[in-house]
Amino acid sequence: MSKFSAHVFLLLLVLIASTVACTAGNAAGFAIPGPVQDAAKAAKSGEQTAIVAGGCFWGIQAVFQHVKGVKSAISGYSGGEAQTAQYEIVSSGETGHAESVKITYDPAQVTYGELLRVFFSVAHDPTQLNRQGPDEGTQYRSMIFYGNDEQKKIAEAYIVQLDKAKIFPRAIVTQVVPLKPFYPAEDYHQNYATLHPDQPYIIYNDAPKVEHLRQEFPELYAGK
Repeated sequence: MSKFSAHVFLLLLVLIASTVACTAGNAAGFAIPGPVQDAAKAAKSGEQTAIVAGGCFWGIQAVFQHVKGVKSAISGYSGGEAQTAQYEIVSSGETGHAESVKITYDPAQVTYGELLRVFFSVAHDPTQLNRQGPDEGTQYRSMIFYGNDEQKKIAEAYIVQLDKAKIFPRAIVTQVVPLKPFYPAEDYHQNYATLHPDQPYIIYNDAPKVEHLRQEFPELYAGK
């Protein structure tokens, strides 16, 4: 079954059961505290990258495309090998890949810690293991792929901070791992939420995440 048909089928079941639309991207119900340990904003504009995973990459990409200071967000795969970085193979859940998003940002406008705050607050639920909303499998696990020691320290410290404060009803299961090569996804996955705003999966799962970003982080929201 294709991703589209599987998602539509699951959504029909949800509607039949009269349940509320997915809000997995905001498990805490409010904007969580910012990280105590973070990088300082750069004095000059530049480019840095952050790579995260947390469910279907359509929604993660859509969220970060609306964050001020983000220059680009690309859907792709990370965690596995080049020869298996194809959607139909990754969907088996046996490749080691997670559906990921590569975020290129200006560190003079937004910090790595601020990006992680958005990631934990509105982009996904970091307490769910190998699933997000209607999507289930290891390819949907919550991950932060750090590119250097500073990113590793900020991410690990932030998780400890949030767990100690009991921000979420359950422990955070996000894995913080060294970055492996990132492989861009197929063209039809890029900008999917923007190009298909009326698709049921986007309406019920991803559009609410962007709206939560606008409401909870007006200072970071880029209305584009």
